[in-house]
Amino acid sequence: MMYTIIDIETTGRGNKITEISIFKYDGDTVIDEFTSLVNPEALIPTHITALTGIDNAMVANAPVFGDIAEQVLTITADCVFVAHNVNFDYNIIRSEFKVLGINFTRRKLCTIRLARQLLPGHRSYSLGKLCAAEGIPIADRHRARGDAEATVILFERLLNAKNAEQVISTFFKKSSKEATLPPHLPAPVFESIPEAPGIYLFKNKKGKIIYVGKAKNLKKRVLGHFYDKSDKELQLCREIADIDYELSGSELIALLMEDAAIKKHYPYYNVQAKRNPMAYGIFSYEDRNGVLHLAYNRLKNCPQPFMTLYTITACRNFLERLCETYTLCPKYCHLQEGVDQCNHYKITTCKGVCRDEEAPQQYNQRVKKAIVQTTATLQDNIIKQPGRTADEAGFILIANGVYKGYGFIDHTLQITHTEALEDHLIPQQDNVDVRKVLRRELLQLR
Repeated sequence: MMYTIIDIETTGRGNKITEISIFKYDGDTVIDEFTSLVNPEALIPTHITALTGIDNAMVANAPVFGDIAEQVLTITADCVFVAHNVNFDYNIIRSEFKVLGINFTRRKLCTIRLARQLLPGHRSYSLGKLCAAEGIPIADRHRARGDAEATVILFERLLNAKNAEQVISTFFKKSSKEATLPPHLPAPVFESIPEAPGIYLFKNKKGKIIYVGKAKNLKKRVLGHFYDKSDKELQLCREIADIDYELSGSELIALLMEDAAIKKHYPYYNVQAKRNPMAYGIFSYEDRNGVLHLAYNRLKNCPQPFMTLYTITACRNFLERLCETYTLCPKYCHLQEGVDQCNHYKITTCKGVCRDEEAPQQYNQRVKKAIVQTTATLQDNIIKQPGRTADEAGFILIANGVYKGYGFIDHTLQITHTEALEDHLIPQQDNVDVRKVLRRELLQLR
C-alpha cells in the first residue's frame, strides 16, 4: 500500500494554504517528496506569522494553488492520504481543488486517531507533545515540511505497532466512522449516542463545554457536524474531545433544554444563541370612527402589547390567523395599507366593517374576544409532549403567563390537578428566548 503523509500551513481565518509538504511513503521508505510555499491570495495575520514564521513577503512570489494542483494530484494518486488530524488538511486541500472544478477524493488515515489506539496512555496527542513523548525530533515545528517529516516517523512507528494491521483495516471499512470523527473524540463516545430527541454538549480536552445543540435524532445531528466543511465547524471539530447528551422525548422540550444549557454554560461556539432577538408587540387601538384596530410595532414603541413576537413575518402570520379565526378585517389588522376596502389575497371572511356593512360595535366584540382568548391561552397551559421512553409522557408548564419548566411523568400515574405536576417538574427560568419558542408552539396548537 502507498501513502502520502501531508501537512499544510494556512492563513487561519479563511484557511487558505500558505505552505504544503507531501512525503510519498511505501510503508518502508520515502520515495518522493513535494514541498512548496503557496500564495494564499489573502493576507496572513500577524499571529499566524508569529506561529509559523511565514509572512506575506515570503509568499508574494510563491505559486498559487492552481499552479501546483497537478503536482499534488500526481503525487497523491492511488495513495492513502495521511495526516495528523487528517480531516483538517484533507478538507482544506479538497476545498482548494473544488475552486478549480476538480473533485479530489482519497482514502484517509488520521495519525491522531491511530495513535490513540496503537500508542495508548499519552496525556496529549498533539503532534508536538506526542513526538516529544515518543522521542521523535521535529526539525522545524509549525512549518509544513518539519511537521510532515515528523509525521512520517510517527506513522512508521504506528505501522510497526502491535495490531496495527487490524486497526488500520478497521479504519478503512465503509461502516467505520473513524475517518470522519474529530481527532480527539474516542469512537465509543460517538457510538453510545442514541438516535432519539435531546440535546448534545461538545466538550474540549479540558472538559469545558464549547457547544450545545438540540436534535430530533441526536446521532444523526452530531454526525452532521463532522461532515460540515465550514471554517467554524472545522475549528469546532478540532477541539471536540467528549460528548454528553440528555434525552428530551420531543424536539420542543429539546429546544427548551438547549436554551437553558446555553444560558448556563455560555459555550464559545453558540454565537447565534447569544444574540438578543428583535421583539415586536401586537397591540390594539381605536380610531376616530370607533373601530378597533390590531397592529404591530417594535416592542419599545408599542403601547400595552398583548402579544410579543420576534419577526415581522411572525406578526403578519399571527394577525392572519386572528382574521381567519374571528372573521376580522385584514385592513383593520394592518395586513393591507392604503386601501378603502379589504381585498386580501387569502382572507375573504371579512363581514364588511370596512364597507360600512357591519357596525363597529359588532366588529369590536370579535376583536376583544380574539384578544381575551389569545391572552388566556398564553396565561395558563400544560403542553403535553412525548416522553423519553414508552412508559412516560413529557409536559411543559406555563402558569400566570410564566414558563415554569418541563418534566416527565409515568403513564400509570393519574394527574387530576396542575399542582400534582409540580412534583415531577424540572424548574426552569423564563426568558425572552423561551417565550418566543412557546408562543409559536401555542399559536400553532390553537
